[in-house]
Amino acid sequence: MKLHIEIVTPAPPGTLHGNRITALRWHQILSRLNYQSTVTEQWTGKSCDILIALHGLRSYDSIYRFKKAYPNHPVVLIMTGTDIYRDLKNSSKVTKSMEMADAIVVLQPDAIQSLPKKFHHKIQVIYQSVKGITRKAPLKRHFLASIIGHLRVEKDPFCAAHSLSLLPSNSKIQLVQLGKAMSPDFKKQAISIEKNVVRYRWLGQLSHSQTLKWLSRSHVMIISSIMEGGAHVVSEAIAIGVPVIASDIPGNRGLLGDTYPAYYPAGDKVALSNLLTKAETNSVFYQKLCKAIAGRQKITRPELEQKSIQKLMQTLLSTRISH
Repeated sequence: MKLHIEIVTPAPPGTLHGNRITALRWHQILSRLNYQSTVTEQWTGKSCDILIALHGLRSYDSIYRFKKAYPNHPVVLIMTGTDIYRDLKNSSKVTKSMEMADAIVVLQPDAIQSLPKKFHHKIQVIYQSVKGITRKAPLKRHFLASIIGHLRVEKDPFCAAHSLSLLPSNSKIQLVQLGKAMSPDFKKQAISIEKNVVRYRWLGQLSHSQTLKWLSRSHVMIISSIMEGGAHVVSEAIAIGVPVIASDIPGNRGLLGDTYPAYYPAGDKVALSNLLTKAETNSVFYQKLCKAIAGRQKITRPELEQKSIQKLMQTLLSTRISH
C-alpha cells in the first residue's frame, strides 16, 4: 500500500507564493518516489503517515493538532524566511513547532546559524531544484535587469527602482519588476514610479512560465530582500545562468555562496546602482558573475533535491517503525 503524506502550506491554491510553489514541487517529487500526497492549507484531521508543514508560525495549529492525535507519526517542518529571520524572535509558536517536528528542513545552509543550537540535530538542508530552462539571448539595445517577487516589505521592493536615478545618463539599463502588489500603497508606488521613471516598468503578477521568459532574457536579476529563507527565484536564476545582484543577507549568501562577487548592503541604493553600472560596463566583471553562477548550478539540479527528500522520508519512516 502506498504511504500517504499530507503537505500543509498556508499559501492558498492558485497563488504564486514561494511556499505554495515549494509545496507543489514536493508533491510532484513525492509522487515520483511513489508516495501519495495531498496539499492542503491546514491539516484535514485525517490520518497520514507523515505530515509536512511549511511555516512554523502559520502551520503551528496543524502541527499541534496532528501531534496530539498521532504522537508517533513524524512531522517535517519546512522553515520559511519569515519564520527564521522574523517570527522566531517574536513568537513562541515557532519554537514550539520546531520542538514538535521530527525533522526541520531549511532551504540553504546559512539558515542553520540563525536557529537555536538545541534543534541543529534535526535540521537538514534541502536545496530547491529547478527544471532545465534555456537562457534566451538578452536584448541588444538594452541592458535588462529584472526584479521578481511580490511587492511586500520583506522584499524591499523599490530599492532597485530608486537606484535607477543614480545611473549614468548614457546607461542602457532598463528595469522590469514582476510581482503582485501586496498592499494598495505598494500598488500606488509602483504605478507612480512607472509614470515618472523612463527606465522602469511594473508588469504585476504574470504566470510562472511568462515570468521565467522575462528572467531568461535578462542580463541580470536583482534580489533586494531584507529577509529570505532561500528565494526560489534565485535558484531559478542560477539554473538558467542569469547573473544575480543580491542584497547581502544570509538567505542569499546560503544560495550564492560567500565568495559570490555581487552583494550590496541591503537597502543601499547607491551600492546597488554602482553594481548595476559595473555589470553593464565592465565585461570582465560580468563574465566573472556568469562564471560564479555557473559554479552554483549543481545545487539546483532536480536529482539532488529528489535524493535529499527520498533520504529524509526513508529516515523518518524507519524511525517510526522502530518506535
